[in-house]
Amino acid sequence: MTERERRALVVQGGWPGHAPAEATELFTPFLKEAGFDVTVTDTLEAYADAEYMAGVDLVVQCWTMGEILPDEIRGLRAAVAAGTGFAGWHGGVVDSFRMATDYLQLVGGQFAAHAHDLVPYSVEVVPEHADHPIVAGIDRIDLFSEQYWVLTDSACEVLATTEIPPRDDDPWHEPIVSPVVWTRRWGAGRVFVCTEGHQLADLETPEVRTVIERGLLWASR
Repeated sequence: MTERERRALVVQGGWPGHAPAEATELFTPFLKEAGFDVTVTDTLEAYADAEYMAGVDLVVQCWTMGEILPDEIRGLRAAVAAGTGFAGWHGGVVDSFRMATDYLQLVGGQFAAHAHDLVPYSVEVVPEHADHPIVAGIDRIDLFSEQYWVLTDSACEVLATTEIPPRDDDPWHEPIVSPVVWTRRWGAGRVFVCTEGHQLADLETPEVRTVIERGLLWASR
């Protein structure tokens, strides 16, 4: 299969507060320019179609909360294990299907809290991964947005983090370092996650957009 024949499935839906359609529309032109045949859907049904998923090189998911059926999560996990890339940002990937533990294991992280709602904060690239193709040339990203506190595991290669300091009335006592950008291997597949993207303006921030675009290409078969 040549690069221009690659297929991307963009799955959008769930809680409307993250503007799933508008958010994914920011990246579909990029995918097409990169040579992908792009299909956009507002259901999860394709995940359960093993024959179809076998021909998908990249899944871009923007689906906050909601529920996923057992045959859909089984299909998604199997497809990624067989080589289909899986990628997304913010709640569309780390706050999807809160009760589906098999999904959480696949992604390797779960949204836990908005520590302080909308705040100014910075994202720092992990120095030992500064030459990774997803974050190369980017040292720091400054934002005013939701700062996600996420729970992750050691199978994630964390490329960038953010520090969440405690305020006087907070119950934690030391700054918390929370992953922001990570990659993950799942069988023959690759997983890319960026926790930024609460607002469309976040996704249009040049550094955030660059990280996500690179991450999509990195994750693809």
